[in-house]
Amino acid sequence: MATTAENVIAKEEVAIEKVSSENGMKVAEDKTNGEVHEKEMTGKEAGIEVPKKEDVPVEVEPKTGVSFPVKLDDGKQLSCVGMRKKSMLGLGIKIYGFGIYTDNEKLKDLMKSKIGKAPAKPSKELYQAVIDSDVEMMVRLVIVYSGLTMSMVRKNFDEGLGASIKKLTGGKKNDELANKVMGQASDDIKLTPGSLIEISRLPGYVLQTTVMGEVVSKVESELLCRAYINMYLGDDALDKDAKDKFGMFLLSLF
Repeated sequence: MATTAENVIAKEEVAIEKVSSENGMKVAEDKTNGEVHEKEMTGKEAGIEVPKKEDVPVEVEPKTGVSFPVKLDDGKQLSCVGMRKKSMLGLGIKIYGFGIYTDNEKLKDLMKSKIGKAPAKPSKELYQAVIDSDVEMMVRLVIVYSGLTMSMVRKNFDEGLGASIKKLTGGKKNDELANKVMGQASDDIKLTPGSLIEISRLPGYVLQTTVMGEVVSKVESELLCRAYINMYLGDDALDKDAKDKFGMFLLSLF
């Protein structure tokens, strides 16, 4: 038979675990000193069905190997993928892969109101309707060039947007407007392969730029929005194959 002392020791070592169904916590109550310790229960322990996050299908840009989810959390869908190449020292350097995401329902309404009947093949009028609209779109850039710096990105955007603005204004320059997109991005931002830059055209002709999850600019300008989309869908598109794919996507909306 256990002695009184042994009983006391046994009681001190016993902790009764209770489960509170009201707050989903696991409660361990020490009977010897009245202290109650709580820790969060898992969904399984609380009897809650925890849904698994489904894997979103991706499309791979073949020239860079970059993967783009076909649908974003906000509902926008991938319409085409492409690549930005830059000539350096006589070599064609792959700078980034890109994917263009669109609000398909609003884009469908735009096509029906501006174009009406589907053309036999993608036409300039088709692309121009998208360039001139304020339907929400987002271009996701995924860096692939390991030697890229923020100052190089800024210079590249300033030049590309500046040229696009000139085309839309009959040769008139507006460097101040072009510089607003990346002008506030700090050189301290480190870009490595896989880094994300997202440039969104928002309703009301607002161009918002996000670098590595940080908003670096938000500019309200119809000209700037048109010039940016023109870089991808205009006559001198950065990637003609991507533009052609976007055109076929537009036809599928009719």
